[in-house]
Amino acid sequence: MSQRPMTAALSVLVTAGLVLSACSSDTSGADTAIDARGCITDFDANTDYFPDKSTLSDAKNFTLEYHDSYQVLTVNQPHPGGAPESYVLVKCGAPAPELSGDLTAAPKISTPITSLYSASTTHLPLITELGQLDVLTGVSNAGFVSDPAVRERIDAGEIVEYAPGQTVNTETVVAADPDVLMTGGTDDPSYAKLRAAGIPVVANAEYLESTALGRSEWIKAMAALTGTEAQAADVYSQIRSDYEDVSAKAQGAAASPVLPGTMTQGTWYMPAGGSYIGGLVRDAGGSYPWLTNPATGSLQLNFESVYAQAGSAPTWFVTNSWETTADAVAEDPRYGRLAAARDGAVWSATKAIGPTGGNDFHERGVTRPDLVLADIVAILHPELMPNHEFVFYRQVPRA
Repeated sequence: MSQRPMTAALSVLVTAGLVLSACSSDTSGADTAIDARGCITDFDANTDYFPDKSTLSDAKNFTLEYHDSYQVLTVNQPHPGGAPESYVLVKCGAPAPELSGDLTAAPKISTPITSLYSASTTHLPLITELGQLDVLTGVSNAGFVSDPAVRERIDAGEIVEYAPGQTVNTETVVAADPDVLMTGGTDDPSYAKLRAAGIPVVANAEYLESTALGRSEWIKAMAALTGTEAQAADVYSQIRSDYEDVSAKAQGAAASPVLPGTMTQGTWYMPAGGSYIGGLVRDAGGSYPWLTNPATGSLQLNFESVYAQAGSAPTWFVTNSWETTADAVAEDPRYGRLAAARDGAVWSATKAIGPTGGNDFHERGVTRPDLVLADIVAILHPELMPNHEFVFYRQVPRA
């Protein structure tokens, strides 16, 4: 199970909200012809079986289109460079819909689903926030999971591991026959084999969103699969509201200089201003020299250029598990030249580590950018967040 790194001072930005509109041509008919699971028991072609409809405000990498007895979920970019993929989600108990064009070849999935194999820990809070943990029956790598409730089910054998060592065991997946395998936004070679075996493979590429609220709004894609649109609306609305409340506190404060990220194999991956990390820093009342760059990804820089422009920043955000700043210097002696490492503050998003090493920052932090933002505002502007209890970040002691 993958945990996508969220470079450092992370998390969120953007606005918007989510409105669930109740549209039903025959609400009473839909209510009386639906069983406890949510399946149609007496199909009526004139009934709208989706009285609760998700509308998207922040997520840009997927769309939802509603019809009376089925939905079309389209992921615009299922993996970097990938062509759009659509999935026809048919309400259980409804007849197969008449489709045309590209949809005739699209996977048909009966919903609400009852079993899901998940390729990324970022899916787990989507499931738990919607109260659908029973649906989760497989995870790619159990070691990355930090959620106690999920771990309990793994230990009890109710959730299986299907890709130890990052290699999908196709025989395990085919034998289990889950309703859906949800990807982590990659094009794994095994997926073609699973599709050929009749396993629906649904892409989740929330990490390609340019805002943290956009990433969080993928809870509505999970809701489409689990029939929990109303719950998703409530959850996301609260997350967005809390995020905006925290951001509003920081907007009147003077911008605080920060340094995000670290080096990987000699290259500093600096989040550009158009990335969700850049948005998070901006919304938290922070600043750094590359925040004005509109690119949505990371800029590849060398240490000297970073040091020249941001080496004096008093606050450095990392995701490394350093015990002290001495560990940072041991990893690369040049880090010792940074003001934050020398006499400032280094903050690591490694406060919430699970019993097998999974980092909740890469798990719940994606769905809960409001909590990540609150941590960052409390670091940059502690006077605005008195008595704040940190969820994801901890200060790395100076050696």
